[in-house]
Amino acid sequence: MIGNIVSGLLTPPTPVVITVDYLVVAGGGGGGRNDAGAAGGGGGGAGGLRCTVTATGGGGVLETALSLSPSTNYSVTVGAGGAGATTLNVAGSQGSDSIFDTITSTKGGGGSSWNLGTATTGGSGGGGSLGTTGAGAGAAGTTNQGYAGGNGLAPIAPNYPAGGGGGAGATGGSASGASNGGNGGNGVATSITGSSVTYAGGGGGGVNSGTKGSGGTGGGGDGGVSGSSLSPTNGTVNTGGGGGGAGGTGQNAGANGGSGVVILRYPDTKTITIGAGLTGTESAASGGYKRATITAGTGNVSWA
Repeated sequence: MIGNIVSGLLTPPTPVVITVDYLVVAGGGGGGRNDAGAAGGGGGGAGGLRCTVTATGGGGVLETALSLSPSTNYSVTVGAGGAGATTLNVAGSQGSDSIFDTITSTKGGGGSSWNLGTATTGGSGGGGSLGTTGAGAGAAGTTNQGYAGGNGLAPIAPNYPAGGGGGAGATGGSASGASNGGNGGNGVATSITGSSVTYAGGGGGGVNSGTKGSGGTGGGGDGGVSGSSLSPTNGTVNTGGGGGGAGGTGQNAGANGGSGVVILRYPDTKTITIGAGLTGTESAASGGYKRATITAGTGNVSWA
């Protein structure tokens, strides 16, 4: 039917729209490097998180679903995680942005490295280490996407703990008690897939010897420390978790941030086409919806 006749006039047809909910998580930041027998590296900040279901990042107001047209291409990019720092005085690398149409989630910030490798801002900010002159501050997060990283502790031999990276749900923990690395900030849980899953936790701060910072819930990696758990751990793939900051008595690199993810929820009467350049799957219908989970790449999606 092309329209309706009312009082002898032809009215235009009602446009067809598809209501699409989304979770867009950017890549997490890399953790900072330590120095031999000196400061731990700060934890990487989680990737920014924007969501229309259950909760969104940074304590913000829940976002609004998009009204899209069938048979129309919409762009998607899944952000990669940032590399952990391998050089003194240089922070861990930021992650990469994730994008769905008009929605961009901001890359996670890199954790600070020993001796003034300043933490970087992001969706959630990287954790601070310290330098020869004092404590290193954690970096800021992005409003409505994530929180700031925690601070490193002013130089107190021999453990020099660093701060944890910020998460989508909480600020990264600051180093404390001369030998405790800060924990990564926790992420945010959403039920967009039909069950509750947590994303975008910050990486834990490293320490020379003492208690490493734990990664935040939602894929944050643990910080490093001397002993059997020397190496920091990477942020979990497809969560946007930050990488753990390095620790221990040797010179160690920070851990890598986890890649992001884009999850789309739409009526089960529709079918998505996931275009070239993207890696993803469409779920079976459940509860009136289908879901597409896109885990890597850049390309277009459309619905029919």
